[in-house]
Order: sequence, then C-alpha cells, then structure tokens
Amino acid sequence: MADEDIDTSEIPPLDDDFFERAGLRLPDEPVAVTVHLDADVLAWFKAQGEDYEKRLNRALRSYVEAHKEQR
Repeated sequence: MADEDIDTSEIPPLDDDFFERAGLRLPDEPVAVTVHLDADVLAWFKAQGEDYEKRLNRALRSYVEAHKEQR
C-alpha cells in the first residue's frame, strides 16, 4: 500500500500535549549468549536465511509477549 492510499481523515492532529508526553524508546541492545538448541530447530532457522538469529529472537519475543500475563 502506498502512502497516498492511506485514509488519514480520521487521524487527529498531534498537538503540543502529545509531544510533551512523548518519549524516545530505543530498542534493547542485543546480548550475546550461548544456548543449547535441538539440531533440527537450529537447522530450520538457518534454512530461513542469513538473519536466522534475528528470526529466532523474534520467535522468542513473540512467545514472551504471549505468555507475560501467565507469570
């Protein structure tokens, strides 16, 4: 979808109050760890492409987000 195809008519303008409350959120810095994985799990992620470590992180993040309230 191109930007010009987006209907922005119902989006309220951003006022000074919005910017006073707004904050900068930077992503967490990645931490290098050693993790023991089943060989087939690692092979599957590697087969998905070069960024398999990022894909693995996204899969773990998705799991964490889905289970946060269960703790």
